[in-house]
Amino acid sequence: MRMSESLKSELKHLIVETLKLHDIEPASIKDDEPLFESGLGLDSIDALELVLSVEKRYGVKISSSEQSRKALASVESLAAFINEQRSS
Repeated sequence: MRMSESLKSELKHLIVETLKLHDIEPASIKDDEPLFESGLGLDSIDALELVLSVEKRYGVKISSSEQSRKALASVESLAAFINEQRSS
């Protein structure tokens, strides 16, 4: 199933807004770019803020740190997680 480009675009904007990444253009974030470490270089506090923001906006629940790590690996994986949660 092909993921909605609009969802990925929304997520990029959400990441930039939530984490106040004023020096990063949402469109410059690649779908498969790692959000942590070598990619955007986000940290655990960023992850927590992002989880709360995603849960609130999309009505999904990220319940464990393992699930969080997997979902927040990239924009692509986050979009897949949200689609999976919405359809279950």
